[in-house]
Amino acid sequence: MNWSDVKMYDLSIPIGISTPPWPTYEPLQVKYFKRLAPNGANGQLITHSNHVGTHLDGPRHFDTSGRDIAALELDKLVAPGVVVDLRDQMEDFGIYTPEDIEKRADVREGDILIINTGYHIYGWDQPQADERRYMLRHPGPSLDFIAWVRKKKLKWIGVDCGSADHPMNTKIRDWEPMEAEKCDKIFREKYGKSLNEVYPWPEHYQAMHFELFCQPYESIHAECMGGDIDQLSNKRVVIGCFPWKFVDGESCISRIVAFDGFDNV
Repeated sequence: MNWSDVKMYDLSIPIGISTPPWPTYEPLQVKYFKRLAPNGANGQLITHSNHVGTHLDGPRHFDTSGRDIAALELDKLVAPGVVVDLRDQMEDFGIYTPEDIEKRADVREGDILIINTGYHIYGWDQPQADERRYMLRHPGPSLDFIAWVRKKKLKWIGVDCGSADHPMNTKIRDWEPMEAEKCDKIFREKYGKSLNEVYPWPEHYQAMHFELFCQPYESIHAECMGGDIDQLSNKRVVIGCFPWKFVDGESCISRIVAFDGFDNV
């Protein structure tokens, strides 16, 4: 294999002062502290939360005894995996299951899994930008997805929307009661169950975080992916997440890249 045969795909979104953070988190702020005059160099200061733009939620984000970002091994961050395309079946408040994933792609034990819900098209930098839809109405996993992730021992999961949890299985349910009412109506019509029956609180509140981040599972996830994701539908590739080597970091803004061209990944 020649390096020239490997094609790289950027799965990250642009980040700047207009990039929305997850609701209630601090957005990115940038200012110059010096300009070219008088010493010939520009310098900037930035302030931000770790949950703006494409970012990796680290173990410590939901487990105070969990590992920091600096402790994550390179072979956890970079490994074979698959990008699963669910765009054709996703809708506002949609739910995907392990069966939805496995009927489209070969997901192997120890993989990295990227899920394309299609909701990256509502990201802030896109022509169809819709921040409320991107953050409040994106699809999310069924609760049996948690046990499936544990069984597969997935290194990490990536999603192209605001959260790896269903938005109505996060605090957004309380913050946006009108959105929760819409979701409850959809669930009752589609599944014959209320929102709290599909995602019962407090038993399974924010399950993708609380039930997966701690040892021995430590199946963490990246959120707000996008970029070239549509070019890798149901394809096995090598996937790399590149955060800072961030001591005490609970999470970190990251660049995520897929490498296509390796044999037998």
